[in-house]
Amino acid sequence: MIADLARCVAEAYEVALPHRGKGKVADYIPALATVDPNRFGFALALPDGTVHTAGDVDIPFSIQSVSKVFTLALALRRLGSSLWTSVGREPSGSAFNSIVQLESENGIPRNPLINAGAIATTDRLIDGRGDEATVAEILDFLRARAGDDSIAIDAEVAASESETGARNRSLGYFMKGFGNLHHPVEEALGVYFRQCAIAMSCRQLARAGLFLAMEGRDPITGEQLIKPHRARRINAIMMLCGHYDNSGEFAFRVGLPGKSGVGGGILCIAPGQGSIAVWSPGLTEAGTSLVGAVALEHFAYAAGWSVFD
Repeated sequence: MIADLARCVAEAYEVALPHRGKGKVADYIPALATVDPNRFGFALALPDGTVHTAGDVDIPFSIQSVSKVFTLALALRRLGSSLWTSVGREPSGSAFNSIVQLESENGIPRNPLINAGAIATTDRLIDGRGDEATVAEILDFLRARAGDDSIAIDAEVAASESETGARNRSLGYFMKGFGNLHHPVEEALGVYFRQCAIAMSCRQLARAGLFLAMEGRDPITGEQLIKPHRARRINAIMMLCGHYDNSGEFAFRVGLPGKSGVGGGILCIAPGQGSIAVWSPGLTEAGTSLVGAVALEHFAYAAGWSVFD
């Protein structure tokens, strides 16, 4: 039996709607502290170009750590397996900005989806290009994947990230002390802060993630962006590490590879099926959208899309 996906999206939205406004916005980044916690959008992008939506799907929001998935894809496309000399592939079991494991593990972050790992990945992406060209590459990639040239960096959020980025600078200097950053810390962090400040809507983000659902091929343009085995491995890392110390709970409840951001967005990949983006700014203690996770759990169950089904 093939699920009525439009109905599943509408149901998931209605089930999660009573929870809207719960959780806590990421107020430690001043530019995110004023975002309306009652915003909620859900978009499902399918390989044939269909997009099923509910709620606030066309309002841009700061994608924050969701950007790490796309920089990881770009870094693997350019560097291949040599990337894994700078970053591991294991769950951290720690908060997204934790420093505790870096000292005992010689400055090698556990995975590319925690902050330290994303900074190391971004640092490697800069190799031979410089910071401004790297920012442009990330933006161009996202614009092409979303089919929308209007996607841009929110300058206010980027400045706010930098002004409050002491913890991320600590991670960068710690890795630099172990020789695990190739470039000056401020150069790597300058790219990292801007990539996290990219603003996208649910509709754009769902479309941008489709290549990961289709073994690295953009089903709309037909372009093979990364090798199939690398797309599968990115999905595996998302499943294991995409929600930090909440990754196990998310896999248990939703059963799909996903990546959350403290802007309230979650990108979820259903291999062979489609790409889902949800947004609601109120976060759980682990930094995952509370409403988004509720909606995704219901949708995955209703559609029968859990990878464990």
